[in-house]
Amino acid sequence: MDFQTEAELKVALGFLQQGNPLEAQKIISSLFEHDLESTELVYTNKCCVFWIDSIKRLRSLEDSFERSENILLEWKNFQDYISRESTPYEPALFAVQQGFFKNALEEYKKMLEEKDPLQKAEIYKKTGICYKKLGDFENARAFLTEANNIYPNLSSVLAELADCFSLCGEDRVGKVLYREAFFADPDSIDLDFLDSELIKCLIEKTKSKGYSGKALQYWIPVYGVLGGVFNIKRELTSQEVARLKKDIYAMENEIKDPSCNSEILVPRMLNCYFWLMDHYDLANETQAKINEVLLRIKLLDSAVYEMYIK
Repeated sequence: MDFQTEAELKVALGFLQQGNPLEAQKIISSLFEHDLESTELVYTNKCCVFWIDSIKRLRSLEDSFERSENILLEWKNFQDYISRESTPYEPALFAVQQGFFKNALEEYKKMLEEKDPLQKAEIYKKTGICYKKLGDFENARAFLTEANNIYPNLSSVLAELADCFSLCGEDRVGKVLYREAFFADPDSIDLDFLDSELIKCLIEKTKSKGYSGKALQYWIPVYGVLGGVFNIKRELTSQEVARLKKDIYAMENEIKDPSCNSEILVPRMLNCYFWLMDHYDLANETQAKINEVLLRIKLLDSAVYEMYIK
């Protein structure tokens, strides 16, 4: 790539970073007249083409809530699309991420006056995700905290809040919140938007065990415990203990049914057993009670039992 082409490409990347893929592509198209072989130009052009189409798709949605649901989905689709390229061009990826989430942020800011608490919490969560992706962790944390205040204890919000703390080097708080999020409702957590090394390493480790899809979500907290990642515990309230025991009882009956979904049920039960063990430990319960839970873990999954007692 000659000096002039490189300089013009930087201008195009500037437009991408500002959230203007149309202007960026005009520059790329003119550069193709002199250099059709440049992998950087080809890659950047593919980013422009996808993003321009994405903007058209989003503008065709008149309902603001439907549009809000699809904005982040477009980013996931872009990630899937561009990951097929064998040699990524990082400056283009960075520019697209900055521009995309700047535009998304402006869209979500228009929706902050939503009245429905659940939808409002979702908008605040997505606003927080945009700030996080832009590297503004202070605002990200503020919006995610407010999302949790509006509609407390949504796992999808807690996981994002955990991610913010972890990205800021506060892994201890991150571990507490990740643990809570993956215990309550792992299925609602969007793994694609979690960025901290702490959680990404855990996700990759769990994937390496052969899990994918919905099962992956439920096995992550199990390997979080086994790998010492989810190791910051808290005392449970009496109501939480009663609910935990009730859930365990229901699942122990469900697992007896040959038609049950054991792929999900087994990791759910293991995670509940781990929480019950932690409760007994913090409450200084007798060793007999702890041994009883250990036996249940052993009968359910002997391999997990062996890893747990090491």
